Amino acid sequence: MNPYQYYTPPAYFPQQQEYEVNRVEYEPYQQESYYAPYQSEERQPTGLERRVAQLERQNAEQTRELTRLSQEDQRQNREITRMNEQIRRLSQSIEIHTRRLNRLNQRLRAVENRLNIPFHATEGGF
Repeated sequence: MNPYQYYTPPAYFPQQQEYEVNRVEYEPYQQESYYAPYQSEERQPTGLERRVAQLERQNAEQTRELTRLSQEDQRQNREITRMNEQIRRLSQSIEIHTRRLNRLNQRLRAVENRLNIPFHATEGGF
């Protein structure tokens, strides 16, 4: 017999019908979650788990509050920008009117000097 020959006579292989094959249905997309033992309905959460859940809720609440405050801050900044723009426009208007009043005062002084009208601040003049 050839030692390199791997032929085995059929007598050594039991028939397929003699074995009962337990087949397990495998669904590749349904995997048991790593956290499944910790999420069962029967088990009560431990003190640490309750504290973690409480801190997570608190974190979410603080995040919502920070978002609200940030939006309020942005709204107030827009309002401040609008008011600053209005102040700038008013300041320009005041400068224009101040220059006009100064020119008018110069003209009045020139007329007073030409007409020899004495001007004294205590006399209630112009």
